Amino acid sequence: MSVARPWIVAAACLGLLGVAMGAFGAHALRIWLPLQMMTVFETGVRYHLFHVFALLATAGLMELWPRRAISLRGPAWLFLIGIVLFSGSLYAYTLSGWRPFAWLTPVGGLAWIVGWGSLAMVAWRTRRGGRG
Repeated sequence: MSVARPWIVAAACLGLLGVAMGAFGAHALRIWLPLQMMTVFETGVRYHLFHVFALLATAGLMELWPRRAISLRGPAWLFLIGIVLFSGSLYAYTLSGWRPFAWLTPVGGLAWIVGWGSLAMVAWRTRRGGRG
């Protein structure tokens, strides 16, 4: 079994969820959410989908650089955690109105920052033209 397969499945499921949340926001929430809260919800969807592609690209790099696959699990987990904490907290906040959910948002953002940094470190350590 490919080491990237679970990450590709996770990215696909999270992509499905991101598109569903976007459609839900555009068609159902727009009717009863105030514009300011709608903007918060849309921010969650936008960053959710951006990081689905980051997770998918990381899974692709696991296939391209098989000797770095274990090192690439760190950035993959951080992208996934970031989606759950950043976007998930914004979804929960806008749907419930309970402000403490938004306290998790910066933690998710920090997970993404560290994920991007760790992805850069793995790429930097990978030999040019090599298989990882």
